[in-house]
Formats: sequence, C-alpha cells, structure tokens
Amino acid sequence: MDDELLKLKNPQVMRARRPGLLHQAGWLLARLVAAFLFLSVTMVVVYRFVPVPVTLTMIFDPNGITREWVPLSKIDRNMVDAAIAGEDGKFCQHHGFDQDAILKAWERNQEGGRIRGGSTISQQTAKNVFLWQGGGYLRKGLEAWFTVLIETIWGKRRIMEVYLNVAETGIGTYGVEAGAQRYYKKSAAQLSRVEAARIAAAFPQPKVRAVTGATGSTRRHGNVIAARVNTVRADYDTCVYQ
Repeated sequence: MDDELLKLKNPQVMRARRPGLLHQAGWLLARLVAAFLFLSVTMVVVYRFVPVPVTLTMIFDPNGITREWVPLSKIDRNMVDAAIAGEDGKFCQHHGFDQDAILKAWERNQEGGRIRGGSTISQQTAKNVFLWQGGGYLRKGLEAWFTVLIETIWGKRRIMEVYLNVAETGIGTYGVEAGAQRYYKKSAAQLSRVEAARIAAAFPQPKVRAVTGATGSTRRHGNVIAARVNTVRADYDTCVYQ
C-alpha cells in the first residue's frame, strides 16, 4: 500500500497521467462535435422535405399554440413580397447574411437604446426552427452554422416556406395561415396586399404589435411595406418563384 501511495505522489507519475486525461477529454470533445455536426446536418436534410413539427419556442410558449402548416403554393404571393419588403429586402441577393444590415445594426446599437440585430430571413428561420430565443454568443454562433446549412441544403424557396410557417404572428399564433385565420377569418392564400403587409409589420414583435387596428409606428410601417410590395415583386422575389 505504501508503494502505491508513493507512486501516486511521485511527480513523474502524475505528469504521465495528465496527458492521458487530456487525451481522453480531447477524444470526448471530438466525439461530441462530430455527433452535433451529424445531427444538425441530418435535421436540416429531413426538414428540407418534411414540415417542421414543432420548435422550442412553441414548446415553451405558456399560451398554448395555434398553427397550421401550409405549402408555399397555398400562401398568397402578397405575403411573400411583404415578408421580403418588411424583414429582408436583400433576401434573394445574399447567401444568408446581409453585411450592410449587420453593420447598420451595430452602429445603431453603439448609440444606445433597444438592441437591434439586423438578422436576415435566413437567420431568423435558423433560429426559429433549430434554436431558442434570446441572445448570447453561443446562440449566435449556432445560428450562423444553421444559416449556412439551410442556405446550402434548402435554398431560398424552402427557407421562405418554412419561415412563413413557423414565424410567430401573434400571442400563441404561429405561421401566416394561423395568422390569416385569426385576424382576417380567411386563408393565407387569400390575403390582400394590405393584409399581408400588416402581418409582416408585426413580425419583429408579434406579442406587442397589433395586426388589426394597428396605430402609430406599426400602422405606418405596414403602409410602407404595402407600398414596397410591387417593387419587391419586380426585383427581389425571383429566387422564390423561379
């Protein structure tokens, strides 16, 4: 027993064991990273063809959820144009990240006030489908990874289809079909330009921005989006309707 204790206290023995522990930790980390990469790619590939059944935001929504998945072919083109006009004017031009919007958001944040993100529709979709709400460097890093994956594997049309089906459109309401039914008692396939613009105007803060009976900045924002729809249709949505 004394010999064993001496060996344990021997600095040379301790140094010999330390690299072994580091090797094991490194091997475990590598396996975890490999598992994450495999799982994330697999999920993105599956959701390329299968409707997203649920998201973390929906699971932890205390209000319960109302939603109905519909294919893009059953969503009025006005809604697609309004989403691009209101959330991501360069949707068809970028590859997931709008550097100009990110820079402008950073400059505004330096001035203080409410933090703005400058996220594209692709980034918002990656966050809504695979991650959780809120900030932090970890979530932002994972968001960037999933954004690259969906841009590569899904393409613009599928990104738009998923976005319009999982985006929160009101308290406990997800997707533009549920939003259209809630606010206008009609399907998303029948939305007018103004109706679509009002839903799009509420996207950034659906819990506090009214869709029907909107006033103030929300109403003005909706009017701006409605005015831009024709421009968007002419210039930007060719990647969705090819």
